[in-house]
This record gives sequence, structure tokens and C-alpha cells, in this order.
Amino acid sequence: MQGSIGLFYGSTTGNTESVAELIAENIGFDKIHRIDIAADGLDSISDYQHLILGIPTWDFGELQEDWADLWDVIAAADLSGKTCAVFGLGDQIGYSEWFLDAMGLLHDHMQAQGAVMVGYWPVEGYDFEASKAVTDDGTQFVGLAIDEDCQHGETNERVKQWSQQVLAEFGRD
Repeated sequence: MQGSIGLFYGSTTGNTESVAELIAENIGFDKIHRIDIAADGLDSISDYQHLILGIPTWDFGELQEDWADLWDVIAAADLSGKTCAVFGLGDQIGYSEWFLDAMGLLHDHMQAQGAVMVGYWPVEGYDFEASKAVTDDGTQFVGLAIDEDCQHGETNERVKQWSQQVLAEFGRD
């Protein structure tokens, strides 16, 4: 697994899994291992130097249940020296006050365990009230922001651009 990128995701409706598949396609299936945390957990998270984590936000800023079930696994992990990027799915119209909150929580949780966070993404082109996934200066999300409910037509191009950005930030371009 050395030299590979671990792509861990939780997906209830299949949207996060579809975006994970698209990221893997853009990065290259030979460079990435996809891990559905509902089936395989997070036990192998420390095996990868480079991590990509995908999480949807549920209800009013809640963690997706697979991530919630494994939250303590991250808290127990030493991720010092690991480089990590996150992507999140949310609904900026229906849940405008909590848009991508789970991605912000996951970012902060990974950073607290020593991971170096990369993959920040501009807030331009989105319309929401509040988000825990926005940087302090308000100019970027802490990872790739995907809204399959309201901006499905933007997903492919956003994933393509972000995948190349993350590869470069991993030093793997």
C-alpha cells in the first residue's frame, strides 16, 4: 500500500460513493484504493501516507452514520506526517445553515490527530448561509464542496480540477 492513496468514504444514498468513484477515475485507479468505511472500517487508515476522505452532511449538520460510528477510531489514530484532503456533500438550499458541516468537523478531527490538511476549495459559485467547512477568512471550504441536489451539473468539472490539485499537493502530479 505504500505509495498508494487511501480514499475512505461513507455513503448512505450512494452519492458520496459515486463522487469517490469519480475521484478515483480522475486520479487513476492504479494510484488509489477506495475503502467503504461501512464495510471495511478505518483500521487501515494509518497504512497510507496520503488520504482522501469523503463525508456527506446529514440533517442539521450531522455526521453520516458510518463516520459517526467510527469517530473514536480517528481520535485514537496518530496521523502525524499524513497528508489528507476531504470532500463533502451537502444541500446548499435545503440545508443552507449547515452546508457541509460534517466535512468541516472531519477536517478538524483529522487535523487534531496530526494530519496535514490540503485540498482547500473556493467558496465562489455556492450560495449558502453558514458552514463549519469554511476557513476562518471565509474564502475557501476546507475541502471539495459537492452539491448533488442543486448543482449536479458542476460535479464532474469540480472533481476533475480538485483531483489534479490534490495530486499536486500530495506531490504526486
